[in-house]
Amino acid sequence: MSSQTAANRPIKVIGHRNPDTDSICAAISYSRLKNQIDPDHTYEPCRAGSLNRETEFALNRFQVPVPQLYADVSPQIRDVDFRCRPGVGGEMSLRQAWTTMRDEQIDTLCIVDGSDLKGLITVKDIATANMDTLDTHILADAKTSYRSIIDTLDAEVLVGGVEGKTVEGHIVIAAGSSEQMEQAISKGDIVILANRAEGQLTAIELDAGCIVICAGSKVSRAICMLAEEKGCIILRTDYSTYAAGQMITQAAPIRHYMVSDGLLTFTLDTPVDDATKIMASVRHRYFPVLDSDGKYLGVISRRNLLNLHKKQLILVDHNEKSQAAEGMDEAEVLEIIDHHRINALETDGPVYFRNVPVGCTCTIVCQMYQESGVEIDPSTAGLMLSAILSDTLMFTSPTCTPMDEYAAHTLAKIAGVDLEEYADAMFEAGGDVTGKTADEIFHGDYKIFTSRDVRFGVGQGSYMSHKNCGASQALLKPYLETALHKQGLDYIFYMFTDIRTSTTKLLMAGDGADQVIARAFDAEIKDGAALLPGVVSRKKQVIPALMRTIKELTGEA
Repeated sequence: MSSQTAANRPIKVIGHRNPDTDSICAAISYSRLKNQIDPDHTYEPCRAGSLNRETEFALNRFQVPVPQLYADVSPQIRDVDFRCRPGVGGEMSLRQAWTTMRDEQIDTLCIVDGSDLKGLITVKDIATANMDTLDTHILADAKTSYRSIIDTLDAEVLVGGVEGKTVEGHIVIAAGSSEQMEQAISKGDIVILANRAEGQLTAIELDAGCIVICAGSKVSRAICMLAEEKGCIILRTDYSTYAAGQMITQAAPIRHYMVSDGLLTFTLDTPVDDATKIMASVRHRYFPVLDSDGKYLGVISRRNLLNLHKKQLILVDHNEKSQAAEGMDEAEVLEIIDHHRINALETDGPVYFRNVPVGCTCTIVCQMYQESGVEIDPSTAGLMLSAILSDTLMFTSPTCTPMDEYAAHTLAKIAGVDLEEYADAMFEAGGDVTGKTADEIFHGDYKIFTSRDVRFGVGQGSYMSHKNCGASQALLKPYLETALHKQGLDYIFYMFTDIRTSTTKLLMAGDGADQVIARAFDAEIKDGAALLPGVVSRKKQVIPALMRTIKELTGEA
């Protein structure tokens, strides 16, 4: 039995690392569209990193929950068809546990209280318990119920009430004379004997707690009356005295033998690689699987790992491996919806790839809604509008096309907002750095690129007010060198874009970064920064110039 079938495993719609507003809103909007046009599957919006404040503002404004975080899309236990076997209660007898293992061909049972895992017991534990036949006090030590003894011996109750009662004495097999029995039996003992009336009478008179009559032997009315008077339980079984003596200890509850300390368990979020290493280091065959709240779900074995289902992904707003979530090589990409340059991202098979030279991925998604004849609700319209305003810097970016502007005005009407007022509020909220660390600001909108053998990062912050822009620069300027060494890059560039004046102040770090910028933009470098009038687009104005210049410089070298 599997945890999830392939049909109901959600397909993840996910943007790039360090997601911007377009990355998040495209994931949400496109998953909503797919759920309507493909009801046979479930599409789930996800994110590969933390939200920036601009995106938070948009989600709050249109009352949309934050997508689930998937910074790593490597296979997890949730992607494996593990065995959803119900847990068992601790009062289950050893014999019943062994029968269950035999019938279900499993060598481990998980003991639960409700859905809380209490311990586990294996075939080895049961075998060890069955070998410990010399401990005649085991049923009392384990607080074994008489009901369990009845079930184990297939016995019937002739005298006495057994509900709620547990064994209090030793196990005695009465095969000797009355004199020998007097020396062996103590008050409360459970005595196994056959059809000898003398032995039955002696056991009852010695205050035995229970006598077990074997081989289906008859019990006289006088014996039954005496037993009832003395409070002694009489059970009768068809098993022989020998068999009953062998089997009675199997009535002990498995909670007495279960392993409860140091349990090796996995959760749905455990990476398959980690689980594989743990499984290889121990001799267990089955391991409990728990949900995120620690509740028991089932068991998993090495064999189950062969039934691994890769996460199925739809990538939005990126098509570069360096920008994708960790573990991309171990996932299955089904679609790519993007508006950036095409880079090397290998897939196992053919995919639906839609790449349109517009200013925003959500412009493409909006077109797909219209092509599919699916009505756009106000919430989705608000999210796509937010993304277009963000990516085009309210239509001032050179990446902006008439299709972006048309889509934005259409979506603003559906969302019921004044476009310019909403844009001002969103950019102001996004530029607020109050209470933020340099690392949080740095990764708010940041991507890594490669040109020849040179790896460099480019981040961007867009601001409506000089106050927010200045505060952000003060935090990030000393941080760039730290980020450069931490990420092992050749260069880092960070754009502080003034939306109102369409001007970018570019900070940089890395040996020779100033030469790259000076040559790429014919700009003067002063105090580690360059002022670039008219430059607002990372995608169309900055990245192509950097790629071209780096190739020229490395070619000259």
